[in-house]
Amino acid sequence: MAVQIQDLVQAGVYPDVETAVQEALRVLWQERPQVRIDVAVHRYRIEDLSVAKAAALAGVSFDRMKEILAARMEQSPSVGGNVPLRLGPETMEEARTEVEAFQRMRS
Repeated sequence: MAVQIQDLVQAGVYPDVETAVQEALRVLWQERPQVRIDVAVHRYRIEDLSVAKAAALAGVSFDRMKEILAARMEQSPSVGGNVPLRLGPETMEEARTEVEAFQRMRS
């Protein structure tokens, strides 16, 4: 017999369905590290997320995240493959902009 979310609300375990779902997601996030990694890779692919931010989201080191992304590049697209590894500016203009921004921060 499967427990339904509404059962938890009716039993008074949670005040409402949204709270029950949020708790379930929190526990899933804590207990299943692969879920964190899969979400981080997904967000890296669809957003302009840096490797460092993806690593923080996944709960792994920067170097480990680079390894994960590189490994995913070798997989088929249906399992999250073809992930381009973005490790810096792609053009000289982007590099100049980053250097100028860094110099402004130091001033």
